[in-house]
Amino acid sequence: MTDVKATNVHWHDGEVSREDRNALLKQKGATLWFTGLSGSGKSTVAVALEKALTEKGHLCYRLDGDNIRLGINKNLGFSAEDRAENIRRIGEISKLFVDTGVITLSSFVSPYRADRDLVRELHKDGEMDFIEVFVDVPLAVAEERDPKGLYKKARAGEIKNFTGIDDPYEAPLQPELVLNSHEMSLEQEVETLLKVLSERGII
Repeated sequence: MTDVKATNVHWHDGEVSREDRNALLKQKGATLWFTGLSGSGKSTVAVALEKALTEKGHLCYRLDGDNIRLGINKNLGFSAEDRAENIRRIGEISKLFVDTGVITLSSFVSPYRADRDLVRELHKDGEMDFIEVFVDVPLAVAEERDPKGLYKKARAGEIKNFTGIDDPYEAPLQPELVLNSHEMSLEQEVETLLKVLSERGII
């Protein structure tokens, strides 16, 4: 857990509630947390869902692993400690988006179960919806896809601490949803996600 270094700080409530913002947007803020191996299809389905939601008139925002590491988390590497801090920060950012009523699509390998569970607890403590989506494909499928050429580099020893090769991936034990992207079409994945969001009263 990250140490709290700030002192004499207090939460300042405003006069606009989360319910007010949800009513304004005619939706409910929630975090969909896409986790899985590199090449599993996390970003692909998040991009497609973002488009589908927008076309239906819903405000959403996509947080993607590489995009975040080019900005707010550019000072973090890929050690276990840095991965944990990477996910903690994203969890806090996701919470802020949810509080504004935005449907947040967070797409991160997030290989360690404890880190994902921390984000879940952050949302639970804030009485916010958190939907863990495990984009599950066999390592062989992800490695065959290898859209960024990262597995090839990892196998050649050019990348250290690469999930699935020399770092572990701890699969979710009880995710809200499992998508087998190697067995489903992208359209089927999106429809499944939209159904879950509708059933939960988020859209």
